Amino acid sequence: MASNDLTTAPVPGLIRRLAIPVSIGFFFNTMYNVVDTYFAGQLSTAALAALSYSFPVFFILIAMGSGFSTGATALIGQALGRDDRREAALVGTQGIILGGLLTGVIMGAGYLAAPSLFGLLGAKGESLELALQYINVILGGTAFVLTFYMFNGILNATGDTRPFRDYLMAATVVNVGLDYWFMYGGFGVPAMGVAGIALATVVAQGGGVFYLGWRARQTGLLFRSEGAQWRPHGPTLRAIAGQGIPASLNMMSVALGIFIITRFLSEFGEQTVAAYGAATRIEQIVLLPAVGLNVAALTLSAQNGGAGHYDRVRTAIRTSLGYGAVVMALGTALVFFGAHWLMDVFTDDAEVVAIGAHYLRIAAFIQYAYVILFVNTSALQGLKLPNFALWIGLFRQIVGPVTLFWGATRIWDLGLDGIWWSIFGITWAAAVVAVVFAQHRVGKLESEYQSAPSGEPPAPDPT
Repeated sequence: MASNDLTTAPVPGLIRRLAIPVSIGFFFNTMYNVVDTYFAGQLSTAALAALSYSFPVFFILIAMGSGFSTGATALIGQALGRDDRREAALVGTQGIILGGLLTGVIMGAGYLAAPSLFGLLGAKGESLELALQYINVILGGTAFVLTFYMFNGILNATGDTRPFRDYLMAATVVNVGLDYWFMYGGFGVPAMGVAGIALATVVAQGGGVFYLGWRARQTGLLFRSEGAQWRPHGPTLRAIAGQGIPASLNMMSVALGIFIITRFLSEFGEQTVAAYGAATRIEQIVLLPAVGLNVAALTLSAQNGGAGHYDRVRTAIRTSLGYGAVVMALGTALVFFGAHWLMDVFTDDAEVVAIGAHYLRIAAFIQYAYVILFVNTSALQGLKLPNFALWIGLFRQIVGPVTLFWGATRIWDLGLDGIWWSIFGITWAAAVVAVVFAQHRVGKLESEYQSAPSGEPPAPDPT
């Protein structure tokens, strides 16, 4: 796909072309996680809880990869919007180098911190032992995760979201066989239980690095003749970090938010933790269209912002929200009316099913708030304004939950319902703020561009 297509073609068609492959890809990514959750549930409730305890730690790793990938996508997209392929190639290769530099730090910190973090979450006994078995294997694949996301960031910036979809479709199918094989053993492989589920994930990520790397190479942005530089370049590394650190911290705030909610839920028992872990997998499936719309908003905002087409940025946001409203209406109905049946898929523990179904009937009416929040923050990140996502993330994941969860459980004695409805109120408040802030910032950027004497888009900001 030619890069200038994203700055000239009709926006609704571009959103569909970008978002649909991503949504399909993330459907298979979520099914990948669903398969892992299903197999863990077949082992025991303790194994299912172990994956729930492990998820916040695993998510920190994902946050680093996804956050820096988002920063690279924004910078590459802005460069392509200005028709500056040399800068785009430089950013792309430096992003891959940065991922390599971060690998050792993340692995070391993860191995050291995991036992304490699981303890803070309330994990103990068999669940703690299984959680450590799982996360130790996952951390061994850190390099795969970071490199995978960086290659995908290059592809997203060029508007090619299909390789990500194709990889995840294949990986999900392979994972079904690998999970069963590695869990139960056979053909010379010992039975590894929960650690086998983690190993299957690492193997699949390794395959993704090779495939997405090959597809990224086809863009031409990894060749020295195009401007690629395969040794560290300080200014570019700092520019990527300037965009990637806020995005990563925003994603990490999600992990911290999961820590917080898991810590409060652990007071209601292991079955409550297991129920929430399964229910969030269901929410992820329903929110898949929003993930596709996020990438579309990020890519279109980056390239059109680089070209100075702020009217197209506004159109991209508005159209994405319209598509999201239609799809989330269907998702809300599915989650509300099918809550009990959906929970039955994961476990035959009647109490786990009842707790999860009750939460889902409340969560059904939060889904569109996530669309509003994510589309607007993604558009701002594409415009090289990543800090808002961090600040709203800190409110939504840390400040709001700690305050309201504590009040609901310690002061007002509202029990689990207090936690569920706190999530509802916090998410909708964040969505409203995101809409107002994004409209204000896009309008301000457009005014600055129109009043600039050169008539050129604003120069890239290295921070």
